[in-house]
Amino acid sequence: LLALPFLKVVGALLLLWIGIKLLQPEHEDEHGNIEGSTHLRGAIKTIVVADAVMSLDNVIAVAAAAKGDTTLLIIGLAMSIPLVIFGSTLLLKVIERFPVVVWLGAGLLGFITGEIVVDDPAVKDTLIAMAGNMGLPAAKLPITFGLAGIVLVLLIGWVMLSRKKAAMAHH
Repeated sequence: LLALPFLKVVGALLLLWIGIKLLQPEHEDEHGNIEGSTHLRGAIKTIVVADAVMSLDNVIAVAAAAKGDTTLLIIGLAMSIPLVIFGSTLLLKVIERFPVVVWLGAGLLGFITGEIVVDDPAVKDTLIAMAGNMGLPAAKLPITFGLAGIVLVLLIGWVMLSRKKAAMAHH
């Protein structure tokens, strides 16, 4: 499936959106109370999209490691699902204690976004040619786009956060 043109670009855009959404504050009403229904719906949408993207990635990684062996694929998936659940519970506790981890995670999603875009078959050759014209070796494209992805996610997230804080200060 990953050989389909633009599939990785779409996945990268979804990860970009998830990274930016991670940096957005919870909505509060005029009394400082969190709007449960709006925030809950938004959180559920973000989690569903992130889960779908990451689950697909997990299945592909396990399938690649199994190299066609169905037994290994089943064992790998059976082992990875509890690890993901345990890991997310542990990560939630870390985030509660160290909120900066959210910014680090958003930056990581930005980096992965950049790397994924470079590897999409629909744009790979064009990007390699453009990099060559600028004197950038093709081997440096993933890290260059990864760093650009970090900047993009954190910058957009920071701008949106600043605007929301400014709007809340005016009310």
